[in-house]
Amino acid sequence: VQLQASGGGLVQPGGSLRLSCTASGRAFSGHVVGWFRQAPGKEREFVTAMRWNSRTTAYASAVRGRFTISRDNAQNTVYLQMNNMTPEDTALYYCAADRQIIWSSITSAGAYDYWGQGTQVTVSS
Repeated sequence: VQLQASGGGLVQPGGSLRLSCTASGRAFSGHVVGWFRQAPGKEREFVTAMRWNSRTTAYASAVRGRFTISRDNAQNTVYLQMNNMTPEDTALYYCAADRQIIWSSITSAGAYDYWGQGTQVTVSS
């Protein structure tokens, strides 16, 4: 599976941005798809994940209520809608996918086999 992430950019505090992650080579069906982010000098951290078939989701506490993960099965694309953004959301955002992952491991970056290239999100006035 090849993942292509896009949609990053510069946004003001309180603003919104939507990231996209499209898979090629294989459908997302049967996978868990996640978003992670990494700020300079920090470790990669879990943001959110969705089990594709059931649409079961999970969110990190830092983004719950502000970020929403969704999918478009026809487009084989997963989205990350980010609202009410703060400077602390500034990071390189990655999408990831795995077919064999168990739900209790979704917050671990090492549990995912497939990664996109990352898209930069900067929240600044």
